[in-house]
Amino acid sequence: MKKILIGTIVGGILLFFLQFLSWGLLNIHRSEMSYTDKQDAVIEFLSENLHEGNYYIPLPAPGSSNEEAELEMKESVGRPWAMIQYHESMEYNMGLNMIRGLVVDLLAVFVLIWFLMKFSVVDFKNSVLGALAVGFIGYLTVNYTNAIWFEADTWAALLDVVVQWGIVGSWLGFWLGRK
Repeated sequence: MKKILIGTIVGGILLFFLQFLSWGLLNIHRSEMSYTDKQDAVIEFLSENLHEGNYYIPLPAPGSSNEEAELEMKESVGRPWAMIQYHESMEYNMGLNMIRGLVVDLLAVFVLIWFLMKFSVVDFKNSVLGALAVGFIGYLTVNYTNAIWFEADTWAALLDVVVQWGIVGSWLGFWLGRK
């Protein structure tokens, strides 16, 4: 149990730090958010026309028949479109968000350790490959699948998988593989 607990704590902190490097210090995700000098006008327009929620525009109105929806989507081809996450009040709680992120990272590493402990041999190679497999499953089913539909750039997320899960898998391979 001590091995699992130490593996989880060190692995979770490693993952948390590597995410900080990726999103903060190195800022490799900068292409996922763009600045506009018209942001005040955009927010004002959105606040006058939307309520809190996620929007995909254009989208057929609720209750549209299949024929109407298909026609509207065909007419939208080649025209501008947008995805909007609109919130009516911005909250800035960096401390709580960081705690939540660390807890999630600890839980993810704990689940990875549980998965690795099911292997007949827990060595360095199996730990790295198992960690990378878990990372790639998440990347392929979330980041890449969303990119197929919503034309997102996922190179940074792919780099995160290889670096973050590779390093966490290396730590666990060293730690769990010890006698």
